[in-house]
Amino acid sequence: MKTSRKFSFNEIESPQTADLDVFDPEPVDEDDLWFLPGPDHATRDAAHDLPLPRADQRPLVDVAAWAQAEGELARPMTDLGLCLGGLAARLAAGPDGWCQRLALHEAADLSWLAGDRIPMERLALWLTLRLAGDTDDAQALARAGWAARRLRTTMHPADDLAEFLGRQSEGGQERLAHQVADWSEVMGQAQALHPITQAALSFHIWPITGLSAAGGVALPMMEAAVVAARHGVRSVAGAPFLPLALGGAGGLRSGGIPSDRLARWITGATHATRAALRTLDRLHTWEADARTACAELSGRTPPQLITVLRDWPLVSAPMAEAQIDASRAAIQRNLNWMTQAGIIREVTGQGRYRFWAAVL
Repeated sequence: MKTSRKFSFNEIESPQTADLDVFDPEPVDEDDLWFLPGPDHATRDAAHDLPLPRADQRPLVDVAAWAQAEGELARPMTDLGLCLGGLAARLAAGPDGWCQRLALHEAADLSWLAGDRIPMERLALWLTLRLAGDTDDAQALARAGWAARRLRTTMHPADDLAEFLGRQSEGGQERLAHQVADWSEVMGQAQALHPITQAALSFHIWPITGLSAAGGVALPMMEAAVVAARHGVRSVAGAPFLPLALGGAGGLRSGGIPSDRLARWITGATHATRAALRTLDRLHTWEADARTACAELSGRTPPQLITVLRDWPLVSAPMAEAQIDASRAAIQRNLNWMTQAGIIREVTGQGRYRFWAAVL
């Protein structure tokens, strides 16, 4: 009769099974497997993934590509910087009215590009007297007025973008905070780039961050352009904004790779800055000729009228009365004299509610 063999505890616990639990599978050599082991998650690659479409893992904004484009466009970037520095020097040496005139011109051109089509003269009347025609859109005038004010403000959009945009009274503040945070994150990654490149990047990432989701069609475009214009002069003392629309809309077109977008941006901003310099040249020449022609007139009203006509593209008698310390009769008499002298022109062609503009 066979007797069962008894095993001791030390005999059962071999070195191979000392660390195994009773529920652990027995170790098997890979040569004895009839299937290949599954991939390790740490070394998993696309060959072992499921045959399904994969999400695009590339970042929405490639800041490195913008940095490479900046290096390739160093020469035109330098030329734009020189033009912008010349504009800043001219504005610093000239009267404050020059900056106001350029801001009005830029805001009006931006409104045309956005589809509002607000002339500079109507914008000036809206800002001074809150006058609007029967066919004017009050919201369009308000948008253009916001642009003109923000182009001259000392507030910088990078300090507090939400306050700069003025959306505090609107709903969805939490959504706006997330959008501003996304914009700030991308701009923070681009701190090493030139301010002009940062301005172009800010304009082109506006729809990506979701900031263009409010305000219809015209408002986001104007907001993006104004923020970029203010951002582009961070390193240029004396320049209120980077002109973008004075020379046309070429720099504000979207589409293409970063190098194409930045090249269009630099070209458009260069044309706009040179247009701003030509405008200042015409204003300077007109003011000198007007003061020479009015030298024979007595009183303080003629030189004060010249200043108002220099600073605003369109002037009425009530507007001039609000700007200077003179009577309505004296203002009207001097306006008529300047019209006959060919210094200014009356633009309405009617007997009442007349407006005058400088003959540049």
